[in-house]
Amino acid sequence: MDSHDPPPLDEIEERFVSLVVGRMSRDEADRWAERWVREDGVVWDEASWWALNRLYGIDLPAGDGRGYLHDDEQVRSWLGELRRRRGA
Repeated sequence: MDSHDPPPLDEIEERFVSLVVGRMSRDEADRWAERWVREDGVVWDEASWWALNRLYGIDLPAGDGRGYLHDDEQVRSWLGELRRRRGA
């Protein structure tokens, strides 16, 4: 796939999987999603837009200075929700 083509939902889901299993850092996932959320002129299906907006900001720190605003359990639940939304 051309790096200028928007990612299909399968690729977005794979970013979630990579994050959950530790193949990708939260910072990497956030930067990848940011690029697509901010891209003008892309028309997204509902599931893709929902998922990208969960990944964008995934590295936000918790207010108490420990950990992340969205913990690992919540990230796993978002992956499950994405799979339900796509009917898989």
